[in-house]
Amino acid sequence: MSTLAITGSTGHLGGLVAHALADLSPRLIVRDTARAPSIPGATVAQASYGDRAASIEALLGVDVLFMVSASESRTRREEHRTFIDAAAEAGVSHLVYTSFSGAAEDATFTLGRDHHDAEQAIVASGIAHTILRDNFYLDLLPFFAGEDGVIRGPAGDGRVAAVARADVAEVAAEVLRSPEDHAGTTYELTGPESLTLAEIATRAGAILGRTLTFEDESVEDAYASRLAAYGAEQWQLDAWVSTYTAIRDGECARLTDDVRKVTGRRPRSLERALRP
Repeated sequence: MSTLAITGSTGHLGGLVAHALADLSPRLIVRDTARAPSIPGATVAQASYGDRAASIEALLGVDVLFMVSASESRTRREEHRTFIDAAAEAGVSHLVYTSFSGAAEDATFTLGRDHHDAEQAIVASGIAHTILRDNFYLDLLPFFAGEDGVIRGPAGDGRVAAVARADVAEVAAEVLRSPEDHAGTTYELTGPESLTLAEIATRAGAILGRTLTFEDESVEDAYASRLAAYGAEQWQLDAWVSTYTAIRDGECARLTDDVRKVTGRRPRSLERALRP
């Protein structure tokens, strides 16, 4: 029987996958063992993506690896590459990675460029792999609203085929149960509709019981407002603002049937994604 390792289990997506595959007694690779979820039969190993030695030790004996992309940071590309190299060194035979649907060297969404770099590193590693290119998360977009209930950003009337995290988790679980059936495949995971942020605000507000609206901003105002509010570094400002410009420019609008193709089920609607 192959050994499965799962990263990101202390987060929402990785946690869903870890619980869904509890019967496989996965190895949970976490940065802080005290935060690892309690899953009967699971074991826990400590490593961070940027620590090559610890990652190799945590991955020894692992056949199949679910790699949730690292948290946003200035060093994200180096962390990804260090961990992928460690996986190759440890002898991992199949790697499943959570990428972004617009991943490209010149993606408008700047973090999509990080994902492209990780995909390139995975291919170069020689490890058999499956790439899950997730669109923006359907159940998170409504919470971009401020305390006043307004989602502000330079998205205009652009559309986004956002996907529920639960659907991504279900796809990942299916792939991890039979990775050989998905080797060399890239799945573009979207929801069932391509929606404007104004449509998302109105419909999400009805479910959440609050008035939500969308207000288009200029790119200049978007940078200025976020710099004033958070004083963030340039790379972080670029990531925040390009979330909206990628939607405005249509890079996130394309719908696919890949969720149904893998799971046999239609992807969740916005309303279903937001209901408890």
